[in-house]
Amino acid sequence: MKTGLRGRLRFTERLGFRLAFLLSVALLPLGMIALAQTWQMARDADKAAEQALIQRTSDAVASERAILENALGASAALIPSVLDRIGDADACSQVLTDFVNRSPIFSFAGLIETDGMMRCSSSEIPRDMSDTPTYRSFMANPGAQVTANERGRVTGQPVLIVSQPVTRDGVLLGLLTISVPHATLQALRSGGGQRDRSLALVMFTSDGTAVFSNDHSLGDTDVVLPQGLDLTVLAEAGTQVFRGRDHEGKNRVFVVFPAVPGLVNVLGSWPAEAVQLGRDLIAPTTLLFPLTMWLTSLVVAYAAIDRLVIRHVRELRGQMRRFALGRRNTAPEVLASAPAEIADVSQTFHNLARILIRDEAELEASLQEKTVLLKEVHHRVKNNLQLIASIMNMQIRQVKEPVARAVLKSVQDRVASLATIHRNLYQAETLSAVQADKLLGDIVSQMTLMTVTPGSNLRIETEFDPVILYPDQAVPVSLLATEALTNAIKYAVPPAGETASRIRIALKADGDRHAILSVTNSRGPGAPAEAAPHSGLGTQLIDAFAGQLGSAVELDGSDECYRLSLRFEVAQFDPATPGQFGLRSGHA
Repeated sequence: MKTGLRGRLRFTERLGFRLAFLLSVALLPLGMIALAQTWQMARDADKAAEQALIQRTSDAVASERAILENALGASAALIPSVLDRIGDADACSQVLTDFVNRSPIFSFAGLIETDGMMRCSSSEIPRDMSDTPTYRSFMANPGAQVTANERGRVTGQPVLIVSQPVTRDGVLLGLLTISVPHATLQALRSGGGQRDRSLALVMFTSDGTAVFSNDHSLGDTDVVLPQGLDLTVLAEAGTQVFRGRDHEGKNRVFVVFPAVPGLVNVLGSWPAEAVQLGRDLIAPTTLLFPLTMWLTSLVVAYAAIDRLVIRHVRELRGQMRRFALGRRNTAPEVLASAPAEIADVSQTFHNLARILIRDEAELEASLQEKTVLLKEVHHRVKNNLQLIASIMNMQIRQVKEPVARAVLKSVQDRVASLATIHRNLYQAETLSAVQADKLLGDIVSQMTLMTVTPGSNLRIETEFDPVILYPDQAVPVSLLATEALTNAIKYAVPPAGETASRIRIALKADGDRHAILSVTNSRGPGAPAEAAPHSGLGTQLIDAFAGQLGSAVELDGSDECYRLSLRFEVAQFDPATPGQFGLRSGHA
């Protein structure tokens, strides 16, 4: 698990990654400062944008606010005159009638007394106003207020009503109302060519009651309100700017602020695409500047380190890798354009490679000379042994006694086996190793030619795995095989029902570190089930050779065959490392 995770995180060990990490740590304080400054700038821009939008909305509602303030001021100015004539309904009505006639804005003025009767008014007709919303609202909370009526009791038109309490010596006598037609407000808005036609305005009281809307009747003001909020909540929230969706699902920017503090608030609804708030830029601009600075610093630093260090290190690594893989015709070139430190390393590697190339050439020449000499030694030994075998063959032809001939023939076979070993050694590419399968194959072929006469009923089978042995093992293995094969040829007889004798010699790999040599010959009827021990020279030699291999011979027999086997340990062999032996890769 650790190996897999370490392999996946290997890129963290690269110089470029470490440089980027350290540079990021170094730039972190600057980035935090830049982030804080950018955030503060964005917040300041957001506040400025909010103030600008509030100002735009305030300018858009300036005429309505002026009318309200004018109505409040006018009603306050009329109260003394009304108090002087409160007992004379005609005189009081005349004052209010003259006031309405002189004003192009106000359509009605009247005094509603505490009993709900309006005896003094610009219409000069007494009316019972006790059932009107204006009267009930005033009596519930006496004080200056602004209300609306979609159908005025006197004018029959939608009106905005401004009311002021009338008191004498602290005693409430009634309320003075002044009506402003909605049509007048709409006319003032439509007459201003500079006004933004996309802005929807709603004027509402502190208790959340709508008193004017520039685009809808008072019953339809919910259309422009933000989803999930009503005018009561907005009245309590105070001045604010926020984004949301109206009841038609459109994205809008809403502005809420008091038009007449304590009496009337304004809700302005702007199309989202027509307004750009500073908070819309806070997240992008806050992160964009430090991120751009960080990325730019990393790119510049990495480009510099890549040009000054990494590319030269990469080239030097390539030179070392090619040199390690055997490309040693010439010493690698010195990196002349690299910085002084890397150039020194390159020069040192160049000198080292040049010395190694020279020493390897000398070693190769010396090794080649010694290899030729060693092969010559093996070749001469092989020739001498073959000469001895030939002399013995001449002697065998002159000896007439069968026992003597058999002894000489046995010695000749042993000498021939030794000659075969030396022939394989000087013919092999690696002098320190012998291919046991090829060696045993040559010995069997040689003994078959020298021992088995043409036309004899003897069949020899071989099965050899590709096993590599060092010479100290190859000699006892080959001599043991020679002795065992000689005995097998000597005692092999056809099994029951057959006319030909059979001999099978095999060398099989047994796991990674062992091999099994076996020689089997056929037997005829009446043979004992177990092989009887022999005390002859051949048996003694076989036991001696087995002892040299650190093992022991196993014998077993039946009515049909007799088998000699030997399991011995094979030293590991690595062709790339002289002196290491064993089973060849892929066949062990």
